[in-house]
Amino acid sequence: MSNIAFAPKFCNNPFQPLSQTFLDNPTLAFAKVLPADVVEATFRKYDALQIGGFYSTAIVLWAFLSQVLADGKSASASAAVSRIAAYFAAKGQPIPSSNTGDYCNARKRLEEKALQELALLVAKNTEVIASSKWLWKEKHHVKLIDGFTATMPDTEENLREFPKRTKKDGTIDCGFPMMRVCVVLSLATAMIMNAAFSKYQGKETGETALLRQMLDSFDANDIAVFDRYCCSYMMIAQFMQRDVQVCARLNAKRPIDFTKGKRLGKDDVLVTWTRPKCPSWMSAEEYETIPETLTLRMLHYSLEAKGCRTQSITVVTTLVDPDEYSAEEIAELYGLRWSVELDIRHIKRSLNMDHFRCKSPAMVRREFWTMVLGYNLVRKVICEAAAFGGVLPRRLSFTRTCAFLLVMSSYWVLSGVEGKLLESILKHLAKMLVPERPGRYEPRMVKRRLDKYPVMKQPRQIMKNDVNLDAASVQ
Repeated sequence: MSNIAFAPKFCNNPFQPLSQTFLDNPTLAFAKVLPADVVEATFRKYDALQIGGFYSTAIVLWAFLSQVLADGKSASASAAVSRIAAYFAAKGQPIPSSNTGDYCNARKRLEEKALQELALLVAKNTEVIASSKWLWKEKHHVKLIDGFTATMPDTEENLREFPKRTKKDGTIDCGFPMMRVCVVLSLATAMIMNAAFSKYQGKETGETALLRQMLDSFDANDIAVFDRYCCSYMMIAQFMQRDVQVCARLNAKRPIDFTKGKRLGKDDVLVTWTRPKCPSWMSAEEYETIPETLTLRMLHYSLEAKGCRTQSITVVTTLVDPDEYSAEEIAELYGLRWSVELDIRHIKRSLNMDHFRCKSPAMVRREFWTMVLGYNLVRKVICEAAAFGGVLPRRLSFTRTCAFLLVMSSYWVLSGVEGKLLESILKHLAKMLVPERPGRYEPRMVKRRLDKYPVMKQPRQIMKNDVNLDAASVQ
């Protein structure tokens, strides 16, 4: 029997079932964000399209997405193979073997560049057609920047590209290979607009170095909001060269002096920064394009929360017009940076990106971009529900939407979703509101006490050998 006979018979495009999972219906507002023909064309462009068979590109991508969006036992490769088997069984066709080897080999054929392009395309297309009501002051696209770390299995291949952390005393941490990640997220849609990653330590591995790799993700008149770690003269100058506005917390190494500069209000002044020496990572030609001075706005405000110590925040921004942007609005804008912390929590906890499963760097990168694609597609569904329900996308629960899609995805892949069913689904998702909790404070404590095992301070094999030696000496 030909493998092509196993392809779905109810649609012309093999990626249509995948699109159905994320409500890609032509009647919806975001229907053209990632249509099935674009997915097919992207893999075809990289000569990585396999049509037909148990493990065609469409089937494997659907299974891989369901795997990274799931949790616990449902996130295993065997669970993904079971979903593929259930799909073919429901179609009345032969089912694949329960062996996971063929599926894992098929995942290796998913082109990394295609996954990356599709993931970022979802975010870009959604941002372009986002409602003006979702934007800051109904006109500004705000992009939030932050970083986090992730680990992966302790294999020799992973260790070569992502070494373990080196401690201050020069010893090697006995933990897992570690990756540093920097992401650019949309304030309006909460989607990942771009991401860059590297090994945890070494030259050009910090968040600022990763952010410089993603400057092309920003369009003119965007506003970049980031913490003080990335707040430097060169970073702000590079953003201004692209006509991108900046709002950032002042770096702790810079002095705070509100007695100098043009006074705009209480604790609100225009300051002039002078260009520092050329950094080692910048070429002399690029350094000459950096202006010798920058005129920035510096303002100070306080955060007060019941039961907590008052926190003072000093912000610098390129939004220097006090008539158009009041000090209160600038403080509110930087306060929105907290949204990126919540987004990263969803990425790390709900999608388990804090620890990858794959055992080679090439597959870790594929897993990373598949997670980003899955995250953005769930956010796309949230945007559909938000537009339908007349609420902001960030008011809808990511975790509950993701769980709902996982439960219903197998049914939709087989039967599709349209008409009254589609309307009832959007109504249901639009009711999954998260409460507004301004000034919320959560102590960094855990209620559930874990087992009190000591921390492993040597590689497991060395410790096992020591235990065996001790046992042999006793005998």
